[in-house]
Amino acid sequence: MGTKTLRETIHASLLEVVNARRRLELIGLLSQPERFDFDAVDAAWGGDK
Repeated sequence: MGTKTLRETIHASLLEVVNARRRLELIGLLSQPERFDFDAVDAAWGGDK
């Protein structure tokens, strides 16, 4: 993890757990029907060209 002390290691580990939870919550939100318009994102970024 690149940490030097036990305290830094524990902090980095807990931060990773929190970030993993946030990623899962975001995936859950984005997977809800009509919650996010992926076609609009593709069009805005020039997709399907």
